[in-house]
Amino acid sequence: MATQDFLFELGTEELPPKALKTLSAALEAEALAGIKEVLGKDAGALLADAKVTSYAAPRRLALLIENLVAEVPAAEFLMQGPPSRIAYDGDGNPSKALEGFARKCGTEVSALEEIDGKMCFRQQTEAKPLRSELAEVMHNALNKLPIPKRMRWGASRVEFVRPVQWLVMIFGDEVIDCEMLGVKSGRKTRGHRFHHNRDIELMTAAEYATTLKESGMVVADYQARLEDIRAQVIAEGEKLGGVAQIDEDLLEEVASLNEWPVALTGRFEERFLDVPAQALISSMKEHQKYFHHEDKDGNLMPNFTTICNIVSKDPQQVIEGNEKVIRPRLADAAFFFETDKKRTLESRVEDLKSIVFQKDLGTLHDKAERIATIAQRVASDLGNSTEQAARAAMLAKTDLMSDMVFEFTDLQGLMGYHYALHDGEDTDVAKAMDEQYMPRFAGDELPETGAGIAVAIADRLDTLTGLFGINQPPTGSKDPFALRRAALGVLRIMVERNLDLDLRELIAVAADSHKNLPARDGLEDKVLDFMLERFRAWYEDEGIAVDVFLSVLAVKPTKPLDFDTRVKAVNHFRTLAEAEALAAANKRVSNILTKQGGAVAGEVNEALLQDDAEKALATELAVLSERIQPLFAAGDYQAALEVLAGLRGTVDTFFDDVMVMADDEAVRNNRLVLLSNLRNLFLGVADISVLS
Repeated sequence: MATQDFLFELGTEELPPKALKTLSAALEAEALAGIKEVLGKDAGALLADAKVTSYAAPRRLALLIENLVAEVPAAEFLMQGPPSRIAYDGDGNPSKALEGFARKCGTEVSALEEIDGKMCFRQQTEAKPLRSELAEVMHNALNKLPIPKRMRWGASRVEFVRPVQWLVMIFGDEVIDCEMLGVKSGRKTRGHRFHHNRDIELMTAAEYATTLKESGMVVADYQARLEDIRAQVIAEGEKLGGVAQIDEDLLEEVASLNEWPVALTGRFEERFLDVPAQALISSMKEHQKYFHHEDKDGNLMPNFTTICNIVSKDPQQVIEGNEKVIRPRLADAAFFFETDKKRTLESRVEDLKSIVFQKDLGTLHDKAERIATIAQRVASDLGNSTEQAARAAMLAKTDLMSDMVFEFTDLQGLMGYHYALHDGEDTDVAKAMDEQYMPRFAGDELPETGAGIAVAIADRLDTLTGLFGINQPPTGSKDPFALRRAALGVLRIMVERNLDLDLRELIAVAADSHKNLPARDGLEDKVLDFMLERFRAWYEDEGIAVDVFLSVLAVKPTKPLDFDTRVKAVNHFRTLAEAEALAAANKRVSNILTKQGGAVAGEVNEALLQDDAEKALATELAVLSERIQPLFAAGDYQAALEVLAGLRGTVDTFFDDVMVMADDEAVRNNRLVLLSNLRNLFLGVADISVLS
């Protein structure tokens, strides 16, 4: 089948840099979905040789599809109607159902045919050129772009994320004649706003990227532009004898701001290096979009690299202009730092009373006092200093009252660390100022000091119990206080730092620290269930089946470290040859006991054991029970399950030879006690009846 190259380009005023990648990906996805819908059920085969390339630059969104089929092939669709047995009455007249189906198909009853017991209509569609459908496909794709707020311009009622300036629609070497977002299509794109501020005529779709780069000084390929910037910044660092530090989010933003990137490196005064490096970095990155460099020892160098969107005839003048701009920014950071040091963190504790944490949960000062109570309990349980934990908790939020953090909010915690050291606080207390926010994101490092661990856990538990206690848990995708992230952070700290802490007990301490929570009753269980549920995604990411997680959740261990140990033990157990049969046996036992009202307590009466199979099971259970109790006490669940795996043969024989629900009530109850004992041994680790 004949193919052509298709090019779509929408030219606009500068697009939002942080949304550029998202818009480009969405345009490609929606356009392809629309084309597949037009091509029908054979779209996959028809597009097998097509090559799709997205382009995105500050003033354009473009899509090139090479080897796109030129024709929508003819097709036949079979529409099914009512069963043939009710299609006609006894006199051979068509039923109302059949007449209605014919009207729906836009045809006569006589055109219908019977196929496999149903009345059907064969609908034929003729082949048609794909170019006639592409305008509507792209129009629909633009309407579906994820644009939270659209704008209008001029007197037009047209809406888009930014004013539209031009439109290119070429199929092969011909323009697809249409109008979109108030602009008529053509073959003229535009070059660089400064270096080539005029039209560029494209004769074919395939020449788009090459022509723009060679004639228009525009690198339309987003990823190529990004990697070019990365390479230039790295090269600038090497020239300085240092190492360029490339933040990926900053790199993407800069790539979205430039069409023809050129790296230039400037310098700032070394006196500014007395300010904490992260404050200088934040100032350069957030306000100026600069990349910084470190020397071989990891120390910040007094240099920065900026990405210009032009090739300057006098680059030194551009560099000096940037140096002039960054100087007052860094001077502000230095001023904030020196001003903040004039007051101790302790002197700011009282200021926390002026900041409301949440209207129903009090001020930041109230929160600090609650965190101190919880942190002391955490420290006590771990055998760490409760004094350091309490001190760190009371000072933890005080840097929020500093000028530096007010200006650079992402420095909270880090500035607290520097100010605490300046105040002469204990080193671990100072580190806790920063560690309280760890982990900040997935994969982030965890707190290391005893005080940092205590405050990090306490802060999150205070927020969780408080919000649940005032009936404001997360709902759907809404989680304004990031409670899911807070819960996962606590679990990560406890598991990855091997902390033997009882989560339910700590939740109770946190809940009791609040005053007059309207939903206090049962709060421990609600918060615990919410937090343990975060393990589900955790283990899915590790490739552990969800039924393994559910088997442990069923017995609800309250220590996250213990929970994790059980999950790993069950995950190992299911690889054993005996696992499937024992899981099925446990399921059978569970069903039997459930029908009898649950587990049956008591001792097995050996005098009531009649069959050899039940005697063998009773004997083996007694032996294994003594053998695995020390393993349970040591938390060696994997070894315990390996021991219990030896029960398979005895359990299989029991169910083959023994009628549990015997007529004799005493015998029946004795056998139910035996099965209860069997199930309880496995429940010492998990409910393996859940395993599929």
